[in-house]
Amino acid sequence: MGIFKRLFTIGKAETNAAIDKLEDPIKMTEQGIKDLKKDLDNSLQALAEVKAIAIRSRKELSDSKSRAESYQQKAIAILKKAESGSIDSAEADRLAKEALKKKEQAQQQVAVHQEEVDKFEKNINQLESKIHNLKSTISRYENELKTLKARSKVSEATKKINKQVSGIDSSGTVSMLEKMKQKVAEDEALAEAYGDIANQSKSIDDEIDQALDETSTNAESSLEALKKQLKNS
Repeated sequence: MGIFKRLFTIGKAETNAAIDKLEDPIKMTEQGIKDLKKDLDNSLQALAEVKAIAIRSRKELSDSKSRAESYQQKAIAILKKAESGSIDSAEADRLAKEALKKKEQAQQQVAVHQEEVDKFEKNINQLESKIHNLKSTISRYENELKTLKARSKVSEATKKINKQVSGIDSSGTVSMLEKMKQKVAEDEALAEAYGDIANQSKSIDDEIDQALDETSTNAESSLEALKKQLKNS
């Protein structure tokens, strides 16, 4: 029962610390519940046995009461026969006295059996109370075990995630990104440099031809605009 007191009667904040100190709290809790169920089975068996004895004691008590009452009635019947003359008075007194002795013996048995019945009834009440408490305790601990298992899974998953997150090299990632930015910037600058070199490598003839092409294009554009203007006027 010590394991359950540690697991279920201390506060939530202390429970986590207590569980951490246990080698395997779930297995230990499961074993504790198995032990309680074994105690429950033993209690049920003992209850059945005590009830069987109590039933026999109650029957013996009832039989003893019946015998005492029977001998009482027999003594009365004998005395009545003596009064009617059916039997000798002295013989009737002797037989009635013997019947009353039997009655007294039966009453003594009644007292003994009554004491036994009372004792067994007390034992039955105690066992039934114990069984009720055991059933309630087992049910409560099984619910606590479900909660403990769920918490254990969440805790294990959280621990793995935190371990993975804590293992990420953030400084290395940032360094890698900076190197990529630097590489892209270098490539862009190099492309621009090649463009400047290409422009600078043009010959004078290329420049003249480019200027003539631009002049021709401008003249054609002006001519088309003039034709359009005359058409609309």
